Amino acid sequence: MAQFDTIRTAAGARSAQIDAGLRAHMNKVYGTMSIGMLLTFAAAWAVGNNATMMNALFTGFTRYIVMFAPLLMVFAFGAVINKLSAAAAQLFFYAFAAVMGVSISYIFVVFTDFSIAQVFLTTAIAFAGLSLWGYTTKKDISGWGSFLIMGVIGLIVASIINIFLGSPAIMFAISIIGVLIFAGLTAYDTQDIKNEYLAHAHHGDSEWMGKSAIMGALRLYLDFINMFMMLLNLLGQRE
Repeated sequence: MAQFDTIRTAAGARSAQIDAGLRAHMNKVYGTMSIGMLLTFAAAWAVGNNATMMNALFTGFTRYIVMFAPLLMVFAFGAVINKLSAAAAQLFFYAFAAVMGVSISYIFVVFTDFSIAQVFLTTAIAFAGLSLWGYTTKKDISGWGSFLIMGVIGLIVASIINIFLGSPAIMFAISIIGVLIFAGLTAYDTQDIKNEYLAHAHHGDSEWMGKSAIMGALRLYLDFINMFMMLLNLLGQRE
C-alpha cells in the first residue's frame, strides 16, 4: 500500500511540475508575442506619420518589397529555425515584427487613429476570448488545422490577385472570410501549442522549449495581426 502511495505521490508531483512548466511556457509565448506587437505598432506609427518615409517606401517597385518582406521572412524563419539558437530565434522574431510594422504603416494614412485604436481593442478582446477557449476546451480541434491552412493559402492567393485587380468586392469578401479563418486559427494554434508542450515536456530539452515558445508566439502573433487587419478593412473609419 505504501508503494502505491509513493507512486501516486510521485505522479502527482510530476503532474504539478508539468502544469507549472506549461504555465511558464504559455506566459513566455504570450509575453514574446506582446513584445512583438509593441514593436510592430511602434514601427507602424513611426513610419506612418513620416511623410518622407512613406513616399520612399510605398512608391514604385519598393512598395512590393515592403509588402512581401514579412511573408518572405516567415518562410525563411521556418527554414532556419532548427539551425538557430533560442536567443537568435527570438531576435529574428523581433526583427520580423518590426518589418511587419513598416509593412502595415500605411494604416495610419488610410484610417483615423481613433478607429485603429478601436479595432485594435476589439481584436484584442476577441483574440483573448478565442485563445482562452482554445486553451481550456476539452474538445479536440486538431482536425481544424488542414482546413484552416488551406483557407490561409486561398486568402494569400486571392490577396495577391486583388493587388492587381483592386476590387473592393473581393477585398470585402477576403476580409469577412479572413476574420473567420484567423479566429479559428487563434483557438486551434493555442490548443496545438499547449498539446505540443505536453507531448515534449518529459524530454526536458530547454533549448527546444525556448524555440517552441518563440514559434508559438509567431503563430499567435500572425493570427492577431491578420485578424486585426481584416477587421480594420471592415470596421475602420477612413481618413
